This record gives sequence, C-alpha cells and structure tokens, in this order.
Amino acid sequence: MFTKTKDIERAFRHIRLFTLVVVLSSAASCAVAIYLSIGLAERSGQKVYLLASGKVLEAYASERSENIAVEARDHVASFHRLFFTLAPDDKVISASMAKALYLADGSAKKQYEDLKESGYYTGVISGNISQEIQIDSILISSEKPPYRFECKAIQKIIRPTSIVLRSLVTQGQLRPVLRSDNNPHGFLIERWLTLENKDIHVQNR
Repeated sequence: MFTKTKDIERAFRHIRLFTLVVVLSSAASCAVAIYLSIGLAERSGQKVYLLASGKVLEAYASERSENIAVEARDHVASFHRLFFTLAPDDKVISASMAKALYLADGSAKKQYEDLKESGYYTGVISGNISQEIQIDSILISSEKPPYRFECKAIQKIIRPTSIVLRSLVTQGQLRPVLRSDNNPHGFLIERWLTLENKDIHVQNR
C-alpha cells in the first residue's frame, strides 16, 4: 500500500513538473511572439503604399529634417514651373497662377499683378505665345529656417515668328508652414525677387 502511495506521489510530481514546463514554454513562446509582433508593427508603420498609374509603390517614412533640401528644391521648382509656364489661354494662365500663389507670399502676388497690369498676359494670349521653363539648378541653404534659395533656369518663349531663350535667375527664402492639399511640401516662398531675365538666344521660325 505504501508503494502505491509513493507511486501516486511520484506521478503527481511528474505531472506538476510537466505542467510547469508546458506553462513556462507557452509563456516564453507568447513573449517571443509579442516581441516579434511589436517589431513587425513598428516596421510596417514606417511604410506607406502609394497607388500611381495603377501600380502600387512603397514609400518609407522618415524625419523631415532628412529631406528638407529635397522637398525645398521640389517646392521651388514646382512654383517656378507654375508661374512661368504659360499658354495663350486666359483660363490656363489663371489656373496656373492660382496654384502658384498658394506656394508663395505677397512678393510673388505683386510680381503677378505687375505683369498683369502691364498687359503681359494679354500679350501672351493675343500673340498666341507659349512659354516654357527648364530648371537648371536650385541652391538651398538648409541649415536653419528660413531657408534661402537661388534658382537658375532657362525660359523658352515660342512666338509665331521666333523662339527666344532667356536666362532667368531668382532668389528668395522658404518658411516652413503646415502642409495642405494646395501646399503639399509645407513651405512658403518669401521675399521672391527676379535677379536676371535677359535674352540669350533668338531663333527665327
């Protein structure tokens, strides 16, 4: 009878040991799974997927300070393309200028109003003139805001009788602002000045 009792106690000890091992193994497995899940969630939170032209593209999140120069250059380029690309159509001009003026302060609006008052846009429409711009370089001082910039570009003015290439150099500064649909980069161009705008080549058509 004592032998049976000892066998039962030994069996209970084995069961307790086995149960303890199973519980500890399960707890360790759960801890590892949670740790890996948190890491995976953090990594997936840094990925953004964009749908462009029917294709899914992956983008990565990063601190803005890492991309200030890149975003600033694209902001300046976008503004200049909108401001200086013209077609002989008043609706097209108005739409482009409306978008451009969201990216800059009153200094750009003043230049637009001066050109409008001088009849520049009326001449573009009546003369069937098209105007394009090619950005050569944009220099950004990105140490601290406001970020100063200088933009060098070539204007191509296409008239019915000639094609004129003009050298364009502008400067200004960028102030960080809140991003919006109208201003996705979150910058505002201030103190915008045209330093140079002169003919460099004329070709008859």
